[in-house]
Parts: sequence; C-alpha cells; structure tokens
Amino acid sequence: MIDLPDQIESNLRLQHLLADGQRVLVAVSGGLDSMVLLRLLSELAGSHGWHLSVAHFNHQLRGRSSDADERLVRREGTRLGLRVEVGTATVARFATRHKISTEMAARELRHRFLARLARRRGIQTVALAHHADDQVELFFLRLFRGSGGEGLGGMQWHAVSPSSSKVELVRPLLNVTKAALLDYALQHQVSYREDATNASLEPQRNRIRHELLPLLESKYQPALRQTIPRVMEILRAEADLAAELARRWNQRFRAGTSPATTETPGHPGQAPFAELPVAVQRKSIQLQLLELRGTLDFETIERLRLTADRPCTIAASAPPEQATNSPMRIVRGEDGRLRLESDRLVRFADDRRDLRLSSRGGKTRFGGLQVTWCVSRAKKSLVFGVAGQEFLDADKVGAEVVLRHWQPGDRFQPIGMAEGVKLQDLFVNQKIPRHRRHELLVAATAAGNLFWVEGLRVSEGFKLTPRSKRFLRWRWNRG
Repeated sequence: MIDLPDQIESNLRLQHLLADGQRVLVAVSGGLDSMVLLRLLSELAGSHGWHLSVAHFNHQLRGRSSDADERLVRREGTRLGLRVEVGTATVARFATRHKISTEMAARELRHRFLARLARRRGIQTVALAHHADDQVELFFLRLFRGSGGEGLGGMQWHAVSPSSSKVELVRPLLNVTKAALLDYALQHQVSYREDATNASLEPQRNRIRHELLPLLESKYQPALRQTIPRVMEILRAEADLAAELARRWNQRFRAGTSPATTETPGHPGQAPFAELPVAVQRKSIQLQLLELRGTLDFETIERLRLTADRPCTIAASAPPEQATNSPMRIVRGEDGRLRLESDRLVRFADDRRDLRLSSRGGKTRFGGLQVTWCVSRAKKSLVFGVAGQEFLDADKVGAEVVLRHWQPGDRFQPIGMAEGVKLQDLFVNQKIPRHRRHELLVAATAAGNLFWVEGLRVSEGFKLTPRSKRFLRWRWNRG
C-alpha cells in the first residue's frame, strides 16, 4: 500500500506545483477527493509554510444535500483552523439561459467563483482534487467526441484558470487512484459526503464509470487504469511538440517573413507549409483559426490544410480591429497563412473542363477534385455503396460532358424525385452553407443537363435501369 502523503510530497516536488511559503486556495466540494486533498495539504502545510484557505461552491442542485455539503466543508475547515469562503449560484437557471448542459454550467460558474475569490484574496494558486480515475474517464469522453492528441492528453498538473489568466490551477492528486483516496479516508477517518447523482447513469461520464470501464477491465484489459494514463502521457507530449513547432513556424508571419523563403532549411520552423509534418500543418491552422475566431472542427481544419488560394471559405467573426458589416470568410494562402476576406467576394466561377468519356476511361483534376471514370458492359464491375463513387447509364450521359462549378439557374433532379428543382433550393434544403456551394462541382451532358452534383445523389434521368447496356463508373476525391 502506498504512503499517500509521501506520494503527494513527491508530486509537489517533481511537478513543481507549490513553493514553500505559498498562499493556496483549496477547492473543496465535500466529496471524498477534495476532502482527502484538504487533509493531505493541511498535514504537509506546516513543513512547507503554506498558507491555506478553503473555497466551496454551492451549486444549489441537490437542495438539502447541497447545503449539507457546505456545512461539512465549513466544519472541517474550522476544525483545521482555516478560513472558509462559500460561493453560490443557481446553476440550473444559468444552464437554461445559456443553452448548455448542467455539468458545463456548474463548471463555468465554479471556475468563475474560484478565480474571482483568488484574485480578491491575492492568491495565485488554486488546488483541485482531480485524480487518476478522472483522467481515464475524461480520456473516453473526449475519445467519443473525436478529440485530437491535445484533448486526449487529459488534464495537466498545471493549468491556467479558464476564468482568469492570472490564476493557476494545480492538481496534486493527478496520479492517485480513487481506491487509494478511499483507503486513506478510511484509515484517517476523513469525513466526506457521497453525491447521490454519481450513481445516475444519465450523464455519459457516469455510464463510462459504471458500465464501460468495468466491462473493459473484466473482459479486455485488467490494467486499464495503468495503461490509459501512459497513452495519455504519450499523446500529450506529442501534441505539445506539434503545438510548439507550429507556434514557432507561425511566428514568421508576425515577423513579416514567409516561412517558405527563410534561409535555414531542414528545420520544421523553417520549412514551407507544404513540407511540414501533417500534425504541424493542422496545429498551425488551428492556432491561426483561434486568432481569427473561426470554427475549430476537424473538417474545417482539413479543408483549409488541403486547399490553398481557392474559395475554401469558412464562416468567421473578425477580431475587433478587423470588424466589418459584411460576413467574413477565411482563406489559406500557399504560404500557409490564413487571411480574412469579406464573404461578398464569393462569385460564381465560370471555369470548366470538357471531358470525353472514352471506353478506355480517364481521369482529371479540376477545382480541387480528382475525378476518374470508366465505361463498362460488365455488370459484375458494379460495386455499390462505396463513398465517392456512383454508377450511371453511360448511353444516357453520352461521350462528351462538362465538369464545372454551380451556376445561377442550374436545375437538378435527384434520383427518386418526380421533377427537377433549382439547385440553389436543393442546397438550402440540404443546409449547405452559401460559401460552400461555390466550391462544389457539377457534371453536365453536352446538352447541358446535370447528371451529377458533388455531395448529392445522381440524377433520376441518368440512373441505371434493367435496360441499361453500358455503365459509367464515376469516382471523385477532394484533397
């Protein structure tokens, strides 16, 4: 059995969490984790000269139970001779007003209270009781959301408060299991209160805790709580490296120098954007999007990474110094730099590519799209359900077609519809953003009839039927 005070001493020393004589605000909820943290820091405070005080936030979510939590924290703080300050807010009302989950509302209000109290008291450090089991649960929560390496790396020993850049958060228990905390509480008679909502399976975190993790441990990996933290540490270190390289590379823009023209080759900070590792490219774009207040989802970052100096427009809100009355879009230059432009610059592109669909097949690249095709009489070559591939009646399409961008007045009859409609109306119904519509390609016959629209179904008039003799396989890939 580990000696928990020794382990916390080691964490504080190796991670440089607290300096001797430091003033520390301990966030205490009344639950097992925070009550053990308070007892441990109090036990160690004398040898380090720390000046501890206690902060408790009453979420007013559980009625009398919430008030009982507050009373326990006040009583324990008084017993230890520490100053206790309590904050409160109606979390449920805040969640409804801001259209966020109760959990997110509670977290935001709690951090606001802690940061405000710390600043008022002249305290720079807040100690939180997150532990190793929290890390594992967070890993799966973020995995299911599709987070990248930075998110999957989990919480850090040190972090800046989300509510104030002047307040630091430290987590001395980050490598301590819940079981170890419980053992310590039982041995040292640490009073704590169990939150009844922790047993509810409605929140996804609780389902992970009570259903998924026990299943994985019993059927797949008994040492899951040891292996996942190692994975998180690896992901965090690699994400930090990519972020640091991207920050150094982006600094060239602030200096007014394009990375593509710097004098020292071979270093990631000097390479042209196209030669950067993919992870650094993505991080470079993400950091620039943060400054431009653009959308940060994976699809947006990839579109910008793969498309240079084309109307790959992303909705964004301009920084105050660049604010205009018109909608804004973001475009990436060949040098990797993102720039804001007025969305009014979006125009119908009139460029086109004439194609001859010979039986030998062929391919072309146009408008950021790689298109390949072949014509066959063999039904066995038809494989349906493949992304980026459609089959059409080759005789109805004809030998000469045009690949182009959407134009005003274009009409299209998707398969299954009784008649054609304006392509613009289809885009609206499919919730395709206006700027995105100008990027999509269409394919038309020599007579001008659309038989394919990127991202939509093929045309009813060109679909395969039992009478079809020749089959056109039409494949495309953007990137």
